Amino acid sequence: MSTDILELGQLPDLFPQPRQYGRFRRLLHKHPTIVIGGGLLLLLVAAAILAPLLGTVDPEFVSPIKRNREPSLMFWFGTDTLGRDLYSRVLYGARVSLFVGFCVAACATFLGLATGLAAGAYRRLDSVVMRIMDGLMSIPPILLAIALMAATGGSVGNVIMAITIAEFPRMSRLVRGLVLSIREQPFVDGAIASGCSMPRIVLWHILPNTLGPVMVQATYICSAAMITEAALSFIGAGTPPSVPSWGGIMNEGRMLWQLKPYIILFPAAFLSITVLAVNLLGDGLRDAFDPRAANRT
Repeated sequence: MSTDILELGQLPDLFPQPRQYGRFRRLLHKHPTIVIGGGLLLLLVAAAILAPLLGTVDPEFVSPIKRNREPSLMFWFGTDTLGRDLYSRVLYGARVSLFVGFCVAACATFLGLATGLAAGAYRRLDSVVMRIMDGLMSIPPILLAIALMAATGGSVGNVIMAITIAEFPRMSRLVRGLVLSIREQPFVDGAIASGCSMPRIVLWHILPNTLGPVMVQATYICSAAMITEAALSFIGAGTPPSVPSWGGIMNEGRMLWQLKPYIILFPAAFLSITVLAVNLLGDGLRDAFDPRAANRT
């Protein structure tokens, strides 16, 4: 009986890789920032949701005899000036920052799409809507948010409203520019010639072609909203003290920065990692939706 000797390169794959793993590897090779940023963000979201199951205690439990403890096996991130566990406060603070960031991104995207589509599609509304947007954009977002918070009071809902008003004009101007550019395309002229009404053209022909850049801009609004929320809480104009937030934790530890730097270090590190993850995701989405821009950079 003759035996065929297989070359090394012809050996059968005894351990075939799962199809899903192959897709993941191709995605990682083609758009690594999407995988890295999305993975980090999913881990942070999971940590925030599962905070009660990750060895935490009540973030508002005060124990004066345990105040200003250094990080240890008992208190992983140490304790603050009131003896509260910083590890628990940081994990629960992630809920506030992520919730504010996602809500502001969703609200600003909705308002920006509505006003931008109306301004780009109807010339009579363009000058009125854009002058309002220019007026809002002339004020720095943090100053506008502080003024709105001073008028409405400190709460998570008011923080979301204030930051949304400060951020959505940029989305509106982006959408309006996209609409004006898309209106010059031949397929829009064909839709007009076929007798389609303007609302139908906007919803079925123009809106789908704006979603790529809008999703990218939404990620940047999300990261900017988390930074603004932390800044508002740091100066005492954001969420109330009873709600643990990263900015509020840093505000409580700023007086002891030189003696107890860990009180500020841990929430600042989590805020930086979260913003980095969202920005990486946004950069990856930008490269995926516009490969030509990725090649230029």
